[in-house]
Amino acid sequence: MKTTMMILLMVAVSFNSCSQEEKANNLTDQEIKEGWILLFDGCTTEGWRGYNKEAFPENGWKAEDHTLHVIGSGRGEAGGGGDILYDRKFRNFELSLEWKVSEGGNSGIFYLAQEIPGEPVWKNAPEMQILDDAKHPDAILGPGGNRASGSLYDLKPGKMDAVKPAGEWNHVKILVFKGTVVHFVNGEKVLEYHLWTDEWKKMVSESKFKDYESFYNTAEEGYIVLQDHGDDVWFRNIKIREL
Repeated sequence: MKTTMMILLMVAVSFNSCSQEEKANNLTDQEIKEGWILLFDGCTTEGWRGYNKEAFPENGWKAEDHTLHVIGSGRGEAGGGGDILYDRKFRNFELSLEWKVSEGGNSGIFYLAQEIPGEPVWKNAPEMQILDDAKHPDAILGPGGNRASGSLYDLKPGKMDAVKPAGEWNHVKILVFKGTVVHFVNGEKVLEYHLWTDEWKKMVSESKFKDYESFYNTAEEGYIVLQDHGDDVWFRNIKIREL
């Protein structure tokens, strides 16, 4: 009897410590009233699966220390577990999350993504770049900083000075509403653009995405995808509000 009670107590303590860490993976009363929902409970990978896969990756990702952790492979873009998505499509929304990247690290947040068999997500979905701007070469390889952290990857630069360095948490929001998209980094608006317009088509035609029709015609509704680029990256407080 004592042994059973001890096991139950240990389980309860473990669950409590995972699910109730202060300021991590929780919604305030105000956020609940506003319609926010959590996409990550801080403890499990429930709701997430591999891109173009039926299950969550067995390797390369882990829910630990109240974060979704991309485990660095040391092989760059080859990665380890591949990209993951939240298994529900969203149309008009405000996405909020925090990320922290390792030194020299690279990752990204895709939105309005589609699953096209045999093709990577980057061929059809816009990406907010995650990067260690101080050490990763992409920060200077993209014209005007359009591959730096917070940017619309390879299309439109953000503001590099809004981003905190590797090892520190950054808070970002992505607002999508009827083709208008806005990126925010640490409370600062860093860029705005408008899908399907002539300006959008011109940007795409001058980028690495110029040969992909599905990118020109970005979907009106799609998945949220987190990228495995082979480097250690941590995500937490992933939440979304439909508009």
